[in-house]
Amino acid sequence: MIGIDVVSIDRFEKFLDRYGSKALERFLTKEEISLRSSPASYAGFWAAKEAVSKALGTGIGKDCSFFDIRLGHDSKNAPYFTLSKQIIDRYKITDMTLSITHDSGFAIAVVYIDTLEKKGKQLSH
Repeated sequence: MIGIDVVSIDRFEKFLDRYGSKALERFLTKEEISLRSSPASYAGFWAAKEAVSKALGTGIGKDCSFFDIRLGHDSKNAPYFTLSKQIIDRYKITDMTLSITHDSGFAIAVVYIDTLEKKGKQLSH
């Protein structure tokens, strides 16, 4: 399953200016907040969590909250995510990949999630 999201960094910066740290606490853990410090990076994290929820087919809501998705960076500074055990078990997730990029005033995240139960359409011959 694939999910993608794009966020205007300028719009996200205005969101941060208006609500301050409360804006970040709405969708990030304290550990996630400490990983980044720029509006562009936070916008990328927002896009990443939205892309994960889209790949799951749930969106952010009662079935998958922002806090069911945890973001981090590996030793090469590449982004990754983990999911709550509840989400992994419910969707039978076997593999996950995340890419985040920033360009021309936008943050974009793409997520791939593999599951035991493939969702999607089979092509017929």
